[in-house]
Amino acid sequence: MTEPLIADAPAASYYKRHIFFCLNERTNGEDSCAHHNAQGGFDRCKSLVKKAGLAGPGGVRVNKAGCLDRCAAGPVAVVYPEAVWYSFVDESDIDEIVESHLQRGQVVERLLTPPHLGR
Repeated sequence: MTEPLIADAPAASYYKRHIFFCLNERTNGEDSCAHHNAQGGFDRCKSLVKKAGLAGPGGVRVNKAGCLDRCAAGPVAVVYPEAVWYSFVDESDIDEIVESHLQRGQVVERLLTPPHLGR
């Protein structure tokens, strides 16, 4: 039996959306997402996604990530497949990302990470 070609893969993704949270912590004195409660944002998002019934196949997957190299905008999260980058500050920002983007597919413009901000 031969392995299927990538072109033969089903068009539908296992998850509709992935959201990755940078949880990286720099110990050399440089600023990082972990220094700005990135873990709290991740935990809140995961809880809200489960509570809304969005988790699982065909839904949303909330993932931890190492450094996403956008430290100057941290804490950050990125939603795929849209490749939308968010900078968040508190629980209400996470609530809005879940309710607007992850549930309804509407980008939260006010939380977009400025494109020029990197490390």
